Amino acid sequence: MGRGLSAAPVSPRLALGAAALVLLAAAALPSPAAGVNVTAVLSAFPNFADFARLLASTPVAGELAGRSSLTLLAVPNANLPQSPSAFVAGAGADIADVLRYHVLLEYLSPSDLARLSPSGKLVTTLFQTTGRAPSDFGTVNLTVGANSTVVVRSPAPSPGSNATVLGAVTAVPYNLSVLAVGGLILPSGFDLAASETRPPPPVNITRVLTDARGFNVAASMLQASGVASEFEADEHGAGITVFVPTDDAFAGLPATDRLQSLPAERKAVVLRFHVLHSYYPLGSLESIVNPVQPTLATEHTEAGHFTLNITRVNGSIAIDTGIVQASITRTVFDQNPVAVFAVSKVLLPKEMFSRGDSSSTAMVPPSVAMAPGDAGSEQTPQTRLSSPPDLHGEDSKSSAALATAKGTSWWCIGLMYLQLHLLLSLV
Repeated sequence: MGRGLSAAPVSPRLALGAAALVLLAAAALPSPAAGVNVTAVLSAFPNFADFARLLASTPVAGELAGRSSLTLLAVPNANLPQSPSAFVAGAGADIADVLRYHVLLEYLSPSDLARLSPSGKLVTTLFQTTGRAPSDFGTVNLTVGANSTVVVRSPAPSPGSNATVLGAVTAVPYNLSVLAVGGLILPSGFDLAASETRPPPPVNITRVLTDARGFNVAASMLQASGVASEFEADEHGAGITVFVPTDDAFAGLPATDRLQSLPAERKAVVLRFHVLHSYYPLGSLESIVNPVQPTLATEHTEAGHFTLNITRVNGSIAIDTGIVQASITRTVFDQNPVAVFAVSKVLLPKEMFSRGDSSSTAMVPPSVAMAPGDAGSEQTPQTRLSSPPDLHGEDSKSSAALATAKGTSWWCIGLMYLQLHLLLSLV
């Protein structure tokens, strides 16, 4: 009769080790109910850095953290518009809602796309859940196009943008699938007839600068000063042209140009000095008839003050303030009635800054750069009396002599103390 197998005793230490391995293995597996940090996933792919930055600049990235089983249609850097926010605003949409339109609430792998039926597949997007999408226009229709490519388009009968799926980027199985698409997809369903009769939405220039990269200082100054809010009214008039110094231009300011330490109202004057109250595309600036142009700062002072001299020098457009000459390095945004150009230097008005003997500039005293309305006000009286100029030298000599006399007196007192100590020791 054979003996049955008996289980060998297991040591408590071995049992605990096995249990720990099981727990570690379970922790390593992605939980199907957990959300994914989409921006962190995209950070491994530099070609999608701009799209990841757009997500992080809106509430959409946070909304995705609590969701699972979704597909993200990501746009490569090279396929994004130069200014995505301005491009979206021009269509009467919001950048956050457009990004939500790129989030499909269903996990789709490349093999799922290969099995699409000829009629296509309708998929709900995150935009549909906001309640702002008319009817079911917050969905996308995935159809098979020429050469077996998959095209993403709106199901709305009105014309809308579409994009081709370029391929798979990465995936967290059954949780997140990232597919590359050939461009931003704008949702349809807007009241096109009504949009033709109402004025276009104002361009958010601060957002344009943020999207364009390299203008962080200018964007933060405009936002903090409130000057950016003044542009909206100007856009509906003759338009505006904005000259924006790059971050390198701000970094290149000499230490004597204490721009950041200016009071808020004077800093706002410098910012307005970078704006023309007319829309000038690059071609118009190249052939400008009157080179002396008033700025928004001129409107807050008086005619003839805070003007820019715009000329053509060595094939490029030069902007002369009287103490600084900058050049336009590139077009950041150009869509009537707004033009935004990058400039190589910070435009410092001669009414507030003066050129010294060196190549750096120095601040003009506040009384010189005072607004015309304050020109007749009385000067603040001095609070400290000073000696006449011809007595300054005598004061210095007297102070030196007094210091010498005090030193001699203390030396004599010390000598007398030493002598007294010696006499007492002899007694």
